[in-house]
Amino acid sequence: MGETIGPMLASATAVALSPLPLIAVLLILASPRGRVNGVAFTVGWVLGLAAVAGTVVAVGSALNPVRTAPTWPSWLKLTLGLLLLLLAARQWRERPRPGRVTAPPAWLLSIDRLTAVRSAALAAVLVVARPKTLVPAVGGAVSIAAVPTGTGARVTATAALVLLGSLGTLLPLVVHLRGGDHARRALGEWRAWTAAHHAAIMVAVPLMLGAEYLGAAVSGLT
Repeated sequence: MGETIGPMLASATAVALSPLPLIAVLLILASPRGRVNGVAFTVGWVLGLAAVAGTVVAVGSALNPVRTAPTWPSWLKLTLGLLLLLLAARQWRERPRPGRVTAPPAWLLSIDRLTAVRSAALAAVLVVARPKTLVPAVGGAVSIAAVPTGTGARVTATAALVLLGSLGTLLPLVVHLRGGDHARRALGEWRAWTAAHHAAIMVAVPLMLGAEYLGAAVSGLT
């Protein structure tokens, strides 16, 4: 079991640390329909991530029917690693400069007008349409599919990937559902911290994960 879960932990952590979904769920929870829309957003995120991870694991397992270590995951990890490094470099170039204000995405300004269905759809879109989330999700699923093991171990590892990658939305929802002044204060602190440091996170996380993917690819190919 550890041989399937271990290789995907870094990828799952990168998905969970994605700051934009965290900011989105925190703003949704603070909106007038926060509880209903927050649950819908979290469900949409979990289902979207499960769809991506499950599809990649299923396809990768079909490409690796024999219980031997194939080389295609290494080539794919090499590609994903280079893509993550390019994303980190782009984010560094576009980082906010002192004294300059960056306009938020338009959909963030309409959080208060979201319905439950649109909240779930927004979460699913953030999974599949944002490379900084999609690439680690695919990379983690590839790590699972590449291990020569049984179906049960792959299913368990995929579920663990989805659960760990969803902590960034699950934890704020759990805190919100508990209610009380402590919950509101904690969510406010998370929102302020994420807004202040999201640019650094969006550079550091793909940089570190891209280096990890490149190292794994080089080891696998040599």
